[in-house]
Amino acid sequence: MPITRLMCAALAVAAFAAPMAPAAYAQSQSKTVAITAIVEHPSLDAIRAGVIESLKAAGWTPGQNLKVEFQSAQGNPATAAQIARQFAGSKPDLIVPITTPSAQTVAAATKDIPVVFAAVTDPVGAQLVKSMDKPGANITGVSDMAPVAEHVALIREIVPAVKRIGVLYNPGEANSVALVSKLKEEAGKAGLAVVEATATKSADAQAAARGLVGKVEAVYVPLDNTVVSALESVIAVGQQSKLPVFSADTDSVGRGTVASIGFDYTQVGRQAGDLAARVLKGEKPGDMPAVLAKGTDLYVNPKAAAAQGVTLPDAVVKRATKVVGQ
Repeated sequence: MPITRLMCAALAVAAFAAPMAPAAYAQSQSKTVAITAIVEHPSLDAIRAGVIESLKAAGWTPGQNLKVEFQSAQGNPATAAQIARQFAGSKPDLIVPITTPSAQTVAAATKDIPVVFAAVTDPVGAQLVKSMDKPGANITGVSDMAPVAEHVALIREIVPAVKRIGVLYNPGEANSVALVSKLKEEAGKAGLAVVEATATKSADAQAAARGLVGKVEAVYVPLDNTVVSALESVIAVGQQSKLPVFSADTDSVGRGTVASIGFDYTQVGRQAGDLAARVLKGEKPGDMPAVLAKGTDLYVNPKAAAAQGVTLPDAVVKRATKVVGQ
């Protein structure tokens, strides 16, 4: 065989035997990722978009070498459990449950398919991981534990006469129960009382909000998927009663709450997507520390504040990361 042919053959063998670069590896492997959320609303939609964005950056492109399946439980826990069982039966390469209720149903449905959760407020308290540093089993993810102490301080700054904070939540959501407990702790430190109003389904949110009128000086909506999915009905009560409504998530400020300190939920999704990409490349989720969401942006809505009977202090507006609703 001529030397040139021998060299070409050797190069071909070497190229075949050489390990692929990470991007080439990712592009050569077709993967299926199943995503589910307890309900659809802007914050959770932003998380899903962020997950897909990070996976694409890592080399998996939807419609090419990545199949993405998505199902929402539409706020129904029984439907969430059904979706989890369905995903477990179809055996995707990875399941990404968004929110605590969806993560709990997925964790109960499979012990072998890798799971990366997003927007789970208290992963340890929800019994999803043994610890944040060493999750164990087949699961890891991103916690969006809200900066509740900062929320209380913000409410006091905007509503100086506040003595009682009303909180709207679904007691069936473990994430909300954890946040309400934290709210009571932080409000107590500030000498404030907390008045609870519960809504077990989205249709109950407005009536629960009305039940707080005359009893509190401000309303706080935690990271509760049931209430957030019906947020406009709560804001309507705030406007009618001149009762300011605050939110734990910044996306809700654009929908009409007065203010919030929180996360960019697209970035939360990107963080979960980065973990997901590592899992698809072969890492075991149980060996990967669960992480806290990054960022504490201040969002304010002067127009919503005025409609709900309060004026935002200049100092608050000046230090805001984003002013919406103008």
